Amino acid sequence: MKALFSICCFLLTLTLVYGQDTYLHCGKILDINSGKLLSEKTIVVSGNTIKSIDDGYVATSSREMAIDLKDKVVLPGLIDMHVHIEGEFGPRTYMKRFSDNEADTAFESTVYAKRTLMAGFTTVRDLGGSGVNIALRKAIAKGVVDGPRIFTAGKALATTGGHADPTNGVNKELIGDPGPKEGVVNSVEDAKKAVRQRYKNGADVIKITATGGVLSVAKSGENPQFTIEEVKAIVTTAKDYGFSVAAHAHGDVGMQRAVLGGVTTIEHGTLMSDKTMKLMVANNCYLIPTISAGKQVAEKAKIRGFFPEVVAKKALEIGPLHQATIAKAYKNKVPMGFGTDAGVFPHGMNAIEFGYLLEAGIPVMESLRAATITNAKLLNMQDELGQLKVGFLADIIAVDENPMDNVKTLEKVSFVMKDGKVYRL
Repeated sequence: MKALFSICCFLLTLTLVYGQDTYLHCGKILDINSGKLLSEKTIVVSGNTIKSIDDGYVATSSREMAIDLKDKVVLPGLIDMHVHIEGEFGPRTYMKRFSDNEADTAFESTVYAKRTLMAGFTTVRDLGGSGVNIALRKAIAKGVVDGPRIFTAGKALATTGGHADPTNGVNKELIGDPGPKEGVVNSVEDAKKAVRQRYKNGADVIKITATGGVLSVAKSGENPQFTIEEVKAIVTTAKDYGFSVAAHAHGDVGMQRAVLGGVTTIEHGTLMSDKTMKLMVANNCYLIPTISAGKQVAEKAKIRGFFPEVVAKKALEIGPLHQATIAKAYKNKVPMGFGTDAGVFPHGMNAIEFGYLLEAGIPVMESLRAATITNAKLLNMQDELGQLKVGFLADIIAVDENPMDNVKTLEKVSFVMKDGKVYRL
């Protein structure tokens, strides 16, 4: 099988070099817009875009590349709006801040990137790391590293002592006083400077930690951590630089400040009240559920020593509440995208989120639309990503069964094409 895959990739490379098209003979295409299965279609890929979608299995010449997906269900590449592509959480995570260099993080990130791509997620939004995520994005775009298309926040913005303060939990010799350059904000002026610094660093989006978090070495997982004036300053400055703003939030007060301050998305939303749900609907603010992370941290917190005690306590309190909140938000018509918080749990397992969303009462097709059409819109890529459509980028995946009948088939993607290049066959 590996030899066959290598031969197919070599032939595909030749077609790209010499300008021939690639023909995908698709037994079924899942039309994300209509929710219908379309039978016996040929997707013609030219370069990195979809040239046509034709009825039947179009014949090819000996010099053209045809890929047999006649026993598969084909759909657009998936988009995860919340990952941390640089790392993967484990018992050593807190010590790695002191033992690992940037190069160590960079090499590990390439493994996580490839694993994500092979799982069918052809685009991700990375919401915070050390800055290696920006270099990784560039390496993938150049073709140096295999991975998904990345839109990254670079370093997330925090307040002093807040979730994403990089010096939380360290001794007084190292704690220092990080400021806007390091992503720590304590005033309106700091807020403006921190956004501008992210622009200078090469970020694509701004991420703020509007409330406490579970995995930071700090007491509260829910207290508000920015004033509404600071949030507004971040959002206003971000708009000047073409950024949208994502807000990590578990607690309700900080969530409300973020929504009223104008953020585009709320990440997690664990303790969201009815009032906040109404605010989100009124302000067209999208919720990015990350049920997978909540479940995973709650399970790991039961393992003695896996987390520091202060973290384990928060994980056991907050993690189990998440899925019920998402179910209620869905019933209250809060607009939703799709995200997982992969990195908190192993990369490549992103698709388990579909099953958890289904348990919360969200139909698989609606989750798939969130993970394609909606997320593409949130990335301002709605004319290039998220659909199998003529002129769109050729991000195409295939699974063995209809996800409507078996949601777990999304956890076993058997074909991956990104930008017209085959990575899994």
